[in-house]
Amino acid sequence: MSLLDLAPVIPVVVIDDVETAVPLARALVAGGLPVIEVTLRTADALEAIARIAAEVPEAVVGAGTIRTSDDIAACLTAGAKFLVSPGTTPALADAMAASGLPYLPGAATATEVMALAERGLKELKFFPAGPAGGVPYLKALAGPLPDVRFCPTGGIRPATAPDYLALPNVGCVGGTWLTPADALAAGDWGRVEKLAAEAAALR
Repeated sequence: MSLLDLAPVIPVVVIDDVETAVPLARALVAGGLPVIEVTLRTADALEAIARIAAEVPEAVVGAGTIRTSDDIAACLTAGAKFLVSPGTTPALADAMAASGLPYLPGAATATEVMALAERGLKELKFFPAGPAGGVPYLKALAGPLPDVRFCPTGGIRPATAPDYLALPNVGCVGGTWLTPADALAAGDWGRVEKLAAEAAALR
């Protein structure tokens, strides 16, 4: 099954303390969101992916902010199950394809979408969704590019997520609101589970 069809929302997670990784993942899964994108923005990200992969087998944990082939190699070693990039160069597209993992290459313009579609890639990350044009832009892309589907990420909130999910070319959205920094710091996993359950009910 496509990554875009596993859940209506993919939590986009920044982990500053690796000890939070496993309870955080368990809370998200318990709330109904099994697909988790851990961004490579912190020193603990790779270890967080490794721990989630080893200790929360019901989670589909992947790596975001993929920029280089070295990132991909490290994520493979950590046990990531998918890759997500903010944008896509030809070299990065080649490296992600060679990884053997499912991946969502990032695109923000019609030209970028067409270049990826020429490679046979029809499921993409649309980033940064809000600044790049949001719902109206994706709606416009659906006309000339009806066979491409997106996971828009960037600036999406609970109030706007349903507008994105209502579009025929959107499979799911990525969101950071599911893991508030204060909840993670306090270990308030019940709050994270509640936010996940609300997001899972959006579809």
